[in-house]
Amino acid sequence: MTPESVAVHVGADTAAVHIGPVQPVHVDASALLAHSTLSTQARFAANYSALELDPATDADTARSQRTKLASKILDEWTHVRELPPAVAAQVAQAAKAAKAAREKQKSADQDAPKSALGSMIDNIASANSDSSNSNNSTVAIRSKLGLPTFDSSQDSVTALVRIKESRKVPKPEWHAPWKLMRVISGHLGWVRSIAVDPGNEWFATGAGDRVIKIWDLATGTLKLSLTGHIASVRGLAVSPRHPYLFSCGEDKMIKCWDLEYNKVIRHYHGHLSGIYCMSLHPSLDVLVTGGRDATGRVWDIRTKNQIFALTGHSGTIADVKTQEADPQIITASSDATVKLWDLAAGKSTCTLTNHKKSVRALAINPNEYTFASASTDNIKQWKCPRGEFIQNLAGHNSIVNTLAINQDNVMFSGGDNGSMYFWDFKTGYNFQTAEAAAQPGSLDSENGIFCSSFDRTGLRLITGEGDKTIKIWKEDERATPETHPVVFKPDIVKPKY
Repeated sequence: MTPESVAVHVGADTAAVHIGPVQPVHVDASALLAHSTLSTQARFAANYSALELDPATDADTARSQRTKLASKILDEWTHVRELPPAVAAQVAQAAKAAKAAREKQKSADQDAPKSALGSMIDNIASANSDSSNSNNSTVAIRSKLGLPTFDSSQDSVTALVRIKESRKVPKPEWHAPWKLMRVISGHLGWVRSIAVDPGNEWFATGAGDRVIKIWDLATGTLKLSLTGHIASVRGLAVSPRHPYLFSCGEDKMIKCWDLEYNKVIRHYHGHLSGIYCMSLHPSLDVLVTGGRDATGRVWDIRTKNQIFALTGHSGTIADVKTQEADPQIITASSDATVKLWDLAAGKSTCTLTNHKKSVRALAINPNEYTFASASTDNIKQWKCPRGEFIQNLAGHNSIVNTLAINQDNVMFSGGDNGSMYFWDFKTGYNFQTAEAAAQPGSLDSENGIFCSSFDRTGLRLITGEGDKTIKIWKEDERATPETHPVVFKPDIVKPKY
């Protein structure tokens, strides 16, 4: 007996089994699908009453995506369907304020005169009848849209495209050229340091002959010689508040000279190698020195105690400057970096790594909150207190040993080959180039410039050179803007690095 020949008939009271052939039954699949959909809707209507299911349509992709999204919204956002009363009040208040602002702006726009763009459009003159018809069409369109119309019968022509203005480059200030005024001989070695008296009556020089000499600034005559160092004197500083002269040298010694007795009254011990630079703080009794041990040291000039050891450089500290405002200490090193220091904490606040070669010279502008640093690659200007780069002063292709800036924004840079460059500090314009001549009897290779300083008035420039002489320079009083005009050709794009 096969399964196809068995049929079961179930009645109300009895169940009979009829053995015989089974007739095939044809079932409509669409009717079954509709019936299943209606059953599902009836079963879950309480929870998903927001779903609108259409049993007459097929379940396509769009419908399934809509169903999924509606289910997700109901499950995740039902509990926050209504805002809290406080938030609802804030939203209503914001909407009310926005509506009032829109109404106010709308009324202002209606009362306002014609705009600049409308004026430009309506003031374009028609060149022929076609343009006249075009203008009439424009007026008709503006009227149709409810915009104000203006008289376009004027003959003036206004450009719709604004021409971009070129970048304004500041013009350099005219400065008189400098000329040699006096040559002073007396040292027996390279002149390595210069310091000017705060009263502008004399200046001191230190040289490789281990002697400090004090000269009369007006006449150039020798007033005093101080001996005591046993190596080249590399740094000098004159105190503006005390009759003290400070000196340092390659013998690792820092001396404080009392100029009333012309004797050494203090020594400052601590450097482990030669000392190449020094600077007195302008308002505090603090002395800062730096040298070959790659450490800047801050000294109390009264107690001779070392306050801070400024460590961080990896090469010789070639120059150091101090100022009243932050950063109060700036150091330049042969490791091609310049560091700005916080005097209160004794720590570095910023390290400038823009230079590619050894940085040998620094100069602080007396008129601005800026300073300059000199290296073989470029002279760079910086803005205090964070050391923001300003510009490059390119052209002095030499080992720059010294920088000096006066009150007229004239900056001098002296090179190892005797080259002298005079710059306008604000624009970086090189208005004069000169070369120091070696003293008769000296080699041409000995005309290098090692140190420089302007006097307190800024009208005299003092340079110490490799031919063992001191040269004093002054401005040419016969020069005029006509005889020495400014020929300024700035670079269109200055490299910012």
